Order: sequence, then C-alpha cells, then structure tokens
Amino acid sequence: MGQKDGTIAGSVAQSDHDKWYRELFAPSVTAGILEATDLAGYRNHPVYIRRSMHVPPNYQAVRELIPTFFDLLQNEKEPAVGVVLGHYFFVYIHPYMDGNGRMGRFLMNVMLASSGYPWMVVPVEQRAEYMAALEEASVNHNITPFADFLAGLIDPAT
Repeated sequence: MGQKDGTIAGSVAQSDHDKWYRELFAPSVTAGILEATDLAGYRNHPVYIRRSMHVPPNYQAVRELIPTFFDLLQNEKEPAVGVVLGHYFFVYIHPYMDGNGRMGRFLMNVMLASSGYPWMVVPVEQRAEYMAALEEASVNHNITPFADFLAGLIDPAT
C-alpha cells in the first residue's frame, strides 16, 4: 500500500463514526430490529458475540478504549497497518449493541479510501474464513491470519 494521508481518516472517523452508525442502522429501528436507544451511543451493558469465544471488554471500559482507538488511527503512518488494526480493534472493543462488524468494515473502507485504494468487500463465499481469522486475532491474539486475509482481498491491479 502506498502512503497518502490515512491519518485524516482517523480524524474524520473519530468525529463522524456515531453519525455514520445512526444513519446506517436507522432502518433497523424502523424494522423493529433495534431499539432507538441502541443508536444513542456506546453500549451500556455487556454483549456477547454468537459463535465466538471472544468476550468484548466491559461496557464501562468502552468510553476509555474508543479515544485510544482513534489515537491509534490518527498516529499510524502506514495505511496497511491502519486498515488492519482499525478494523480489528474496533470489532474487538465492540462499542455498540449491534452492527460492530459492519461498522468495522465501513471504517476499514474509510481508511482504504483515504489512502487512495478502492473499497474492499468480504465475499460471502469467504465469510467463514474471514470470521475464523477475526476469531484467531480476538481470542488467541494472533492477528497474522486476519492481516493475510485482508491482504488477499486487495486487487493487485490497484
């Protein structure tokens, strides 16, 4: 990956991520999937992830972890590292009641776009591999399979 200014994405993400979350998930409130209060901010009780051994940090820690997360994004100079760590740490923290994976992928794409790369989509046929790599990173603290998986999605023509 080349260097553009991925640090700007960290600043923009910090100021706009709550707005993006509300806009992305407002239809879920309309459909009755989420409560309107779920879009009002970070979670205020424990969450558990289906089919995962990862237990997200205590909800009381989220308000301390998120600013640290955005500091990481703003200070990381290498776009590839920002893309991988940005996605991973956001999902690891799991700040919202629902939609953390989708928001993590959205933030990953903000980082990619700010560095001059096209958006990346995890093909449905590779979802199990993606989830296994994310699980390995979250549970066993081995981020290499996750980084390799994301690297494999990048179109070599870019």
